[in-house]
Amino acid sequence: MSTFTVVEEQGVAVLTIDQPGSPVNILNAAAKAEFEALLEQFRSDQAVRAVVIISGKPDNFIAGADIEEFVALPNQAAAEALSRDGQAIMDRVADFPKPILAAVHGSCLGGGLELALACHYRLATNHPKTQLGLPEVQLGILPGAGGCQRLPRLIGVRAALDIILAGKSERAAKAFKLGMVDELVPPPLLRSVALAAARRLIESGVPRRPRRGGLTALLLDANPLGRALVYRMARKSVLAKTGGHYPAPLAALAAVRTGLTRGMRAGLEDEHRRFGELAVGPVSRKLVQIFFATTALKKDDGVAPGSATPRPVRRLGVVGAGFMGAGIAGTAVAQAGVEVRMKDADLPRVGKGLKAATGVLDGRLKRRRITRQEYARSAALLSGTADFSGFPRTDLVIEAVFEELTVKRTVVAEIEASVGDQAIIATNTSTIPITEIATGAHHPERVLGMHFFSPVDRMPLLEVIPGAQTSPDAIATAVQFGRRMGKTVIVVADRPGFWVNRILSPYLNEAGHLLMEGTPIEAIDRTMTRFGFPVGPIALLDEVGLDVAAKGGGVMHQAFGERLTPADAIGKMLADNRLGRKNGRGFYRYEVGKKAGVDHPVYRLLSITPSDRVSPQTIEQRLVYAMLNEAAMAASEGVVRSPRDGDIGAIFGIGFPPFRGGPLRMIDDLGAAQVVSTLRALAAEFGPRFTPAGSLVAMAEQGGRFYDDGGSR
Repeated sequence: MSTFTVVEEQGVAVLTIDQPGSPVNILNAAAKAEFEALLEQFRSDQAVRAVVIISGKPDNFIAGADIEEFVALPNQAAAEALSRDGQAIMDRVADFPKPILAAVHGSCLGGGLELALACHYRLATNHPKTQLGLPEVQLGILPGAGGCQRLPRLIGVRAALDIILAGKSERAAKAFKLGMVDELVPPPLLRSVALAAARRLIESGVPRRPRRGGLTALLLDANPLGRALVYRMARKSVLAKTGGHYPAPLAALAAVRTGLTRGMRAGLEDEHRRFGELAVGPVSRKLVQIFFATTALKKDDGVAPGSATPRPVRRLGVVGAGFMGAGIAGTAVAQAGVEVRMKDADLPRVGKGLKAATGVLDGRLKRRRITRQEYARSAALLSGTADFSGFPRTDLVIEAVFEELTVKRTVVAEIEASVGDQAIIATNTSTIPITEIATGAHHPERVLGMHFFSPVDRMPLLEVIPGAQTSPDAIATAVQFGRRMGKTVIVVADRPGFWVNRILSPYLNEAGHLLMEGTPIEAIDRTMTRFGFPVGPIALLDEVGLDVAAKGGGVMHQAFGERLTPADAIGKMLADNRLGRKNGRGFYRYEVGKKAGVDHPVYRLLSITPSDRVSPQTIEQRLVYAMLNEAAMAASEGVVRSPRDGDIGAIFGIGFPPFRGGPLRMIDDLGAAQVVSTLRALAAEFGPRFTPAGSLVAMAEQGGRFYDDGGSR
C-alpha cells in the first residue's frame, strides 16, 4: 500500500504522507523509495510548479526514521550507508528546481525535521502538539541526514547546538521565533495557507530570511572566533552534564563544527562517518534497548490482555497535602487534566498543599510549557477540604500520608467509608507491603499501591503494586492513569521495598558502611557520579530525607534481616536533628536551599576521621555489586515481571546509568560468573552481606542470562 497520495491543485502538487497501518509516519526504506520516485515524477511533470508535503495523520507530521531498521544494521559500514542515503534524499529536496514546502502539524522529529529543513519553506500549526526537534542523541546517535549541517545554517550555531546536543524539541511558536519555521498557521488553515505560500513562491521565489539575534549573533554565530568560543562552551557544558559517558553529543558538536569550518560537503561526510561509529556502539545499543522497553510499557497494563476493564478516572482524590500529596495533585492536573480534590487534617495544611500543587503549574508556565490560559484552566481543577466532602464523586483516591502502617490503615478505612462503591484506593508507600495496609479493608480488591518518586513532577517512574486481593480492573486503571500523568509505569510484586527501594537499600547501606569506616563523603559521591549516577548515595540520602531513609531502612531490615542492617550513621544524624535538605542540615550544608559542600562537623558527630585509604575502584565495586546482587535476588523472587521492567525501574527510579542498560543488563554484560566471583571476594573481605544470590550462582553455573536477545534489544 502507498504511503503517499498526490493531488494537483493549480500547479501545486499536494503530497500527503499517511503510512498505512501505523499511528505515525516514519521514514522507512519503502517510504523513502516511494518519495524519491515521486520527486522524479514532479521534476519531469511540467504541470507541477511547486510541491507541498503535508501529513494525513491527526497529530503527526513525521516521527523520524524507522528504529527497527536502525537496530538491524550489522556493522559500521551499513550504518554509514544508511546515513549517506538519507543525506542524498535531503540533498535532492534542497536542490530541487521547484519550490518544496513542508506543512507541519504535530510531531516533526528526527528525520522528519531533517526533511523539513531541506525544504525551501516551512509552515507549522500553532497547536501545542506541533513540536519540532532532533532527538537523536537520546538514542546515542546524531542527526545523520544533514541535520547537523542545515539547522546551524538556518538558525545559527548557538540555537542549533542547544537543540541538537540535548535532543530537544521546541513548540511551534518557539521554532518560529528561532527561524526554524517561516509561518505559523491555525490548524484548520494549514493546507490552504500552504497552497497560497506555494503559489507565492512560484511567482516570487523563496524569500530571503533575515539574520536573527542582532549583535550577539553577529559576534558569536557569524565569525570564526565567536564560533570557537561557542564550541568550547558547548563542549564544557556537555561534559558537565554527561560525564563523558555519552559520545553522541560530542560527535554531533564535531560534525557541526566541521561543516561550518570546512563547508557543507565536508560536514556531511563527517556526519555520516560519525553516525556510523555511534550507531553500532555499545551506548547507542543500550539506549535503543531502553527506547524499545519504554515503548512496550506504554501498551502494557500490567495484566493479561483482555482480563481487565479499566475505570476511567475523571476525578482524583488526594489525602495528605504535604510534599508528596501536593506533587501528585499538581502533576495530575498538569498532565492528566483531571479534577483533583485534596484533603488534610485542617485548612491551613490544605492551603499549603494547594499552593505547592499550583507551584507545579507555576514551573510549567515559567518554562513556557503551558500558556496563561492553560495555566488558569489547570489551576481551576484544584480544590481542597479538611473533611471528605467531594470524595464520593472520585474515581481514584491516592493517600500520601506518613509512612506508618497503622496510620495508613486508618486512612484507608476512612477513605473507604467516604467514596463510592467503585472507587479505587491507592497508597503511596515506598516500602510497606500493600497487603498489610489493606488488612481490614472491606474491599481489598480495590486497594493497591501507587509508589511515586520525589519530586513527583520531575521523576518519571511509577511503581504500581497489587495486593494479594487486588483486582485486574484496579491494576489496569492505576497503570493507565499513571501513564496519563506522564509516568513510565511498572507493575511490581508486593514485597517490602517493592523493586526500586529493594535494590536501592543495600546500595545506600553500603555507602553508610563506607562512611563509618572513614571514607570521605565527597569521595563516595564523586565515585558514583563518575560511574554514571546523577547524584551520589550520600547526597541522595539528604535529598530523600534522613527520617524517611531511616523509616524505610527499618522496614527493610525487619523484612530481610542482618543482610540489610543499616549502618549507624543515619541514627546519629537524626539524634542531632539532621534531616537533610528539608531542614538544611544533613551530610551537606545548604545555603538558600542549595547544596554548599560537605558539612565537616558531621565527621565529629559520627566519631570518624576521614581518610582516602579506600580506592575509588573499591568504593565503586562495593556499592555497585551490592545493588547487582540484590537485583538478581529480587528478580528471582518475581518482584518484577521481566528483566525489562527491572532495568527500566532502576534507570527511571534511581537514575541507574542508562548507558549501562540497567542492573540486570549489566550482569549479562559482565557475565554471571564474573559477578559471582567478585561478590565472593567481597564477602570474604567485608562479610556475608555480599554472599552471592543463589539464583545468580545457578545462572553462572549454567551459563545463563537475564535476556535472551544477545544484547540487540
